[in-house]
Amino acid sequence: MTTIVLVRKNNEVVVAGDGQVSMGNTVVKSTASKVRKIEKRGVVAGFAGSTADALTLFERLEAKLEKHAGNLSRAAVELAKDWRTDKYLRRLEALMAVGDKENSYIISGTGDVLEPEGDVIGIGSGGNYALAAGKVLMGTEMNAEQLAKKAIEVAAEICVFTNNNVKIEKI
Repeated sequence: MTTIVLVRKNNEVVVAGDGQVSMGNTVVKSTASKVRKIEKRGVVAGFAGSTADALTLFERLEAKLEKHAGNLSRAAVELAKDWRTDKYLRRLEALMAVGDKENSYIISGTGDVLEPEGDVIGIGSGGNYALAAGKVLMGTEMNAEQLAKKAIEVAAEICVFTNNNVKIEKI
């Protein structure tokens, strides 16, 4: 359980995530990093789900980006195809929010590559709360980083599986 929000505003793309790792109703860690930047490809990503599964998916996404010369759209579709059809990968339980300067996607293990409407994506247990907060805050003077941080903070006030230890990556 976690909360990830991706925000695009004024030519900035930011992914923010909380730091809480839970097992059942127990908080195991409060400082985890669930967001990553793929520096040489200008891509940021956040994950909700099992940590080991997410790390595997980050590695696969990075490999797909390398194979397809940084084309995030193509890499996302290829990752989703592998995720759905590969005997090992299809058991992975996670969602990813990924973005570059042009595109934002939600990638799921069911083979979905979704390009949501608007400039905010929310995934995870507190994703809908962060999404709602982000949409409301888009009309303010906040920059993308401030907006993403505030959206996670709002989700943390409502979702017991989300904390205020916000990690941010931006491009």
